[in-house]
Amino acid sequence: MIALALAYLRDRWLATMLNVLLLALAVATLVLLLDVSTQAADRFEADARGIDLVVGAKGSPLQLVLSAVYQIDAPTGNIPLASIDLLRRDPSVAMVVPLAMGDGFRGFRIVGTDPGYLPFRGARLASGRIFRASGDAVVGAEAARRSGLTIGRRFIGSHGLEHEGGPAHAQHPFTVTGILTPTGSVADRMILVSVETVWDVHGIAHPGPGAADATTIPPEVTALLVRYRSAFGALRVPLMINRQTNMQAASPAIEIARLFSLLGVGVAAIRAFAWLLAITGGLSIFVALTAAASAREADLTLLRLIGARRRMIVGAILAEGLIVAACGVATGELIGHGVLALATATVPTLADTGIDPWRLDPGELLIAALVLAIGGLAALIPAARVVHGDLARVLARTA
Repeated sequence: MIALALAYLRDRWLATMLNVLLLALAVATLVLLLDVSTQAADRFEADARGIDLVVGAKGSPLQLVLSAVYQIDAPTGNIPLASIDLLRRDPSVAMVVPLAMGDGFRGFRIVGTDPGYLPFRGARLASGRIFRASGDAVVGAEAARRSGLTIGRRFIGSHGLEHEGGPAHAQHPFTVTGILTPTGSVADRMILVSVETVWDVHGIAHPGPGAADATTIPPEVTALLVRYRSAFGALRVPLMINRQTNMQAASPAIEIARLFSLLGVGVAAIRAFAWLLAITGGLSIFVALTAAASAREADLTLLRLIGARRRMIVGAILAEGLIVAACGVATGELIGHGVLALATATVPTLADTGIDPWRLDPGELLIAALVLAIGGLAALIPAARVVHGDLARVLARTA
């Protein structure tokens, strides 16, 4: 039965290849949408877990959240150092973690913060120690693996975030003192130093050692990550910041929900188009199998006359549809994951979301099952026509 189906498919290989390609494009599109949307949503939720509020310079709230929480956008600006104490004195606030950004190393952001940042990310040291002195650096697991940084190694950062090249700070090298364990969060792709280190690198005067030759630029930070002590803080703190200061407060949960709602319409439209392609592929298989069954009607009738059971003939035609659908699924999976791998390798912003291009989502099994069902249904109608045809009429017509 399978051998017969393969022989028929080889006999019309061009039509078979076109049907496979049509289904593969549909599957690839659906796989891309599923993997990107699912993994992005999972990563965004995981990276924002435990962060109730982000405080930074006025501007776009979404930009502030993307830059401070997810490290995938430029900051909105800097805010006064006094803002840290302002929030830490607030009885509704349980924790405030400062961030100071502006430099990078081989595509990874160098972020000034304090040791409180690690609990925010569920991170801990795999080896070495936390940063203490100016110039000490703790490197995330992925940043260490891809950059080759190891304990004790010295490196020089450059001005500019990620791939935005800038002048190197050769006069202020960093020394790796610790490597973090993998967390599955944005911390894996960060290089953490103290806020004072960031000030020293840029020659900014600040309280404490290391700024003897500093300029008179006042010390600032880029953003603050805030965790509330109680639910009452969610009602009062953002209003206080937005109305009574020159800063802005943004909720990661609200901004990311707004982002996905805006993207949702486009994703739904592309998904509908992909399913339209899949249905078109099924119709194409139906037309091809119907035409092939008509052309082979005499042969199939002779098979019935010499004793071939109806289920064998139905099975052969059904196998044709399922083989074409299965080839389309397999090819589409390879195309979809291959395109995603190429995209993450060439688009820095997409790579920074932490998407794994070769991770199989359980939803892909549903896509495969539905496409196989389309191929099977497309084969059933011509199969039914053949097995229920009038043998005498067919033989008389072909005699």
